[in-house]
Amino acid sequence: MPLDIIVGTQWGDEGKGRITDLLAAKADIVARYSGGDNAGHTVSIGDEIYKLHLLPSGIINPNVTCIIGNGLVVNPTVLLGEIQDLFVRGIDVTPQRLKLSDRAHLVTPGHIALDQSAELAKGDKAIGTTQRGIGPTYTHKTARTGLRTGLLADKDSLLDAISRHIESVNQKLLIEQRIPKLDVNEIKSQFATCSDLLTPFLADTSHFLDDALNGKANVLAEGAQGTLLDLDHGTYPFVTSSWPISAGALLGLGIGPKHVRRVIGVAKAFTSRVGSGPFPTELFADAAERLRGSGQKPWDEYGTTTGRPRRVGWLDLVILKYAVRVNGLTELALTKLDILSDIPNIPVCVAYNYHDQVIDSFPADLKVLGECEPILDYLAGWKGDIASIRKRNDLPLNAKKYVDFIQEFLGIPVRLISVGPERDQIIIC
Repeated sequence: MPLDIIVGTQWGDEGKGRITDLLAAKADIVARYSGGDNAGHTVSIGDEIYKLHLLPSGIINPNVTCIIGNGLVVNPTVLLGEIQDLFVRGIDVTPQRLKLSDRAHLVTPGHIALDQSAELAKGDKAIGTTQRGIGPTYTHKTARTGLRTGLLADKDSLLDAISRHIESVNQKLLIEQRIPKLDVNEIKSQFATCSDLLTPFLADTSHFLDDALNGKANVLAEGAQGTLLDLDHGTYPFVTSSWPISAGALLGLGIGPKHVRRVIGVAKAFTSRVGSGPFPTELFADAAERLRGSGQKPWDEYGTTTGRPRRVGWLDLVILKYAVRVNGLTELALTKLDILSDIPNIPVCVAYNYHDQVIDSFPADLKVLGECEPILDYLAGWKGDIASIRKRNDLPLNAKKYVDFIQEFLGIPVRLISVGPERDQIIIC
């Protein structure tokens, strides 16, 4: 009956996909619980790189059943594209292996157009969304005007709802005059095809998961984005439109807390983010390039979904301490430790200086956060490539001390350490 929840502890892009892929080997079910195709999870297996946006990362494991939960917003054409891409590459994605909640919400070209128009209106104050329609879809869901995936099973009702939805969007676009109007008939044709192809995947996934958990199945809940992008607990308004924290797993899958066993936070050994907003430990120029990489490798710090270079900075333990609290983390998976090799002294943020006042908790006020200076401890670095190491005791002494410092500061153990992008480049502690 155990439910293990994976959450991002920073601004997303922490490496949740590869940790999910690893833990999926001991899971019966992997279930995505929030976000949409604005999320991007990368799984590297030998020469194969899988970039997933809607499908759970556990789909690569042939023995796992995967769930797309009610907490997601789903662009059906993107989902079909991912299914087809994996099929071509020999990955079986059938209704027996993949179940799509009939309570999730549909992302349409209308939502994408509204997203693009809204970002254009903000100019240099844009939030920095992926412009994939995620925010407007969640807005319509909250306003009770959304289109649920269950409509796919009733084509006539679906196409009628699409017509009314796109006509309403076109009226708004005509007033705003920033995005051309949409072709209703073309979109109806797209969704008619989606209805035919995706209806077999629809299921009452809440019921399915409850039966599975009561039947002693091991379920792994996979989150998208990160704690600081949470709608309530993130750096609002520079956040996503859903709940990536651990509580969002229960809401986004329709299951209760009695099943939870572990809450696994995933954190980079440094910090990164995409988009606008304050970032106390941010680095620039050559120092940033040292952590980010050139963009020539799939695991360099460039967004899986957008391709945008990520902003990078030193590890911020104020953020991680906050993530421990709001998620109830039981343990940490630390990724990209190998990137810090050969840095003589590694700064780590342990508190903030705000107008000569020491702050050791993460502030909700972005004006305050924007004026915070990081208070840094400097830890001795280590030399050499650690990518081939598979045992914690074989790490260089100072690398072990770096990990020890983190877990002692946070009060939770570091159970996994990644030392490279490959599936097997993970130390299990």
